[in-house]
Amino acid sequence: MSVILSREDAWKLLTEYNKDAFHLKHARIMEGVMRWFAVKLGYGDEQDFWATAGLLHDLDFELYPEEHCIKVQEIMRSRGLDERLIHAVASHGYELTVDIEPEHQMEKVLYATDELTGLVGATAIIRPSKSVMDLELKSVKKKYKSPNFAAGCSRVVIERGAGMLGWKLDELIEQTILAMRICEADH
Repeated sequence: MSVILSREDAWKLLTEYNKDAFHLKHARIMEGVMRWFAVKLGYGDEQDFWATAGLLHDLDFELYPEEHCIKVQEIMRSRGLDERLIHAVASHGYELTVDIEPEHQMEKVLYATDELTGLVGATAIIRPSKSVMDLELKSVKKKYKSPNFAAGCSRVVIERGAGMLGWKLDELIEQTILAMRICEADH
């Protein structure tokens, strides 16, 4: 039988493997973004599951960057966690570190928004407000086109993710900005 994690237990697991404030903040942002998309896309009854996938998606990154999305499977299986959660978390490394393809819409959202939240966040912090609350699509698009800006945020992954979802890039960016506004308002 697989274990379903409470929010408290998921946070304990995350902080067992992650101490860096940046990684913990990114995990909380992805938790909120995934919860927002779950509700937005009609999966409100699964929003806790989507949020947990967002929170734990980089569980192995800080300690095992060379085995990202690989080591996490071992960690989660050793704790008897739900295989759906393991697949979701591992699949966000598709064609980067693993060949586990995002299948469910939740996995595709996680894949598409992980890199994008970094780019949106980087765009927001250089603005006078340092906030996503007044951030507009055109500002993100301008920075998106500059390959040296937030260079670690893969535009290839973002575009592939939008394609997996059947969305235009602008739609994905706009929706992610809205999701991040909710996260910022909540913290």
